[in-house]
Amino acid sequence: MMKFNIGDAVEVLDDTVSGIVLKVDDNGITIEIEDGFQLKYHPSELVKVSNAKEITITNYEAAQIKKEKEIPKRRKSTVLKTKERNAPKMEVDLHIHQLTPKFKGMSNHEMLNLQLETAKRQLEFAMRKRIQKVVFIHGVGAGVLKEELKYLFKRYDNIKYYDADYQKYGLGATEIYIFQNA
Repeated sequence: MMKFNIGDAVEVLDDTVSGIVLKVDDNGITIEIEDGFQLKYHPSELVKVSNAKEITITNYEAAQIKKEKEIPKRRKSTVLKTKERNAPKMEVDLHIHQLTPKFKGMSNHEMLNLQLETAKRQLEFAMRKRIQKVVFIHGVGAGVLKEELKYLFKRYDNIKYYDADYQKYGLGATEIYIFQNA
């Protein structure tokens, strides 16, 4: 790290600011810029200059200072509890064309009943097979199926339901968590 003295001409590394060192202490270095303002900097942010146009450090020293200033980027990772990470996820697509090939002549009521019966059957299957997480893909639409699913899930004490992962499903899916020891 470079040593600064009162009266040294300095420039700021990441800015077009230059000035004269007025004060050096543990909290940083105070410089006075051409406009008469006083600014405080950390020593790693400054370089000595012999005059306003000539820098007295080598490229190697500048690279070292830059390296010191760089903060290594941390990888983003979502930490899941072991139980959640190992829990198998089951997906149930409730779009009508996935459930039956002959939906053209069906009324809205019949389609909704088929979707709800499928959801209930798959939910009970997941409970029997001890699958903890199930994602019901219902689509966005008018929200009727989503509300009916919520009504179905409320009937069970051992179920917690919430919107599924937005990045993967958008707003068209609900995920349930089945508590196994209830």
